[in-house]
Amino acid sequence: MSYIKTLKRIRNNKTNYRKRKAILISKRNFVTIRVSNQNIHCQLIQPAMKGDLVLAYASSKELAKYGWKGSLNNLSACFLVGFILGKKMLSKKIDSAILYVGKASFTSKVASCLKGIAAAGITIPLSEESLPSDDRIKGTHISQYATSLREDKVHYQKQFSRLISNNINPEDYSKHFEETKVQVSNSNFN
Repeated sequence: MSYIKTLKRIRNNKTNYRKRKAILISKRNFVTIRVSNQNIHCQLIQPAMKGDLVLAYASSKELAKYGWKGSLNNLSACFLVGFILGKKMLSKKIDSAILYVGKASFTSKVASCLKGIAAAGITIPLSEESLPSDDRIKGTHISQYATSLREDKVHYQKQFSRLISNNINPEDYSKHFEETKVQVSNSNFN
């Protein structure tokens, strides 16, 4: 029997070195998106041989500054975090990047974040078929569901307790999304 040494980051399923090598060879800035159970983190990274440099960063915790009172890890929040990162990139005069997911999978939340970056004006390769619809991102489905549950007070209170405690009418969720998007658009990121 022989022992084959593998790198720790491969054993821990953290790094795909084939993708990493392609990123380093391209010498292009890349965006990483991590979605946890409670937050979203986006980074614009410049690859370097001695270690990557983070050029811009956005997190769902920043959304409160712009008046967001909804969930911090749904499709709407993902889009807004991507939109914030895109605005920060433009303020640093960076207008293009590529997506690097590494060992993570490409989910609808990652796609929503990517759509937010593109909506901010960043050139990023993406396929329109893989992106969620605008109605889904705006939360129109949440508003419709809240309207259908309006009659059942107990279930309505249980389902939308967090929104109600944050003084948001669940039927106006898509309107709240648009207001927050306008706040982000009007902000100065210099």
